Amino acid sequence: MKITFKLYASLTDYLPPQARGDNRVELEVPSGATIAQVAEPFGLPHKLVHLVLVNGAYVPPEQRATHALVEGDVLAIWPPIAGG
Repeated sequence: MKITFKLYASLTDYLPPQARGDNRVELEVPSGATIAQVAEPFGLPHKLVHLVLVNGAYVPPEQRATHALVEGDVLAIWPPIAGG
């Protein structure tokens, strides 16, 4: 199945070079793949995976290893953001 995987801010460095310009990559993943299974090959440091959204809906940390994605989902991950 196909999904869109998006990384923001400093996490875009973990995308393939050709995908960094628009911070997204289209992926072919096995049916029922979880958020954790999709993110794992990209080598994202656990401490930098802060905000995880699937189709704009927040997925809490305790559900990321079991939340199964479906065809057409958009998985977006943000690092912690500081400001003031």
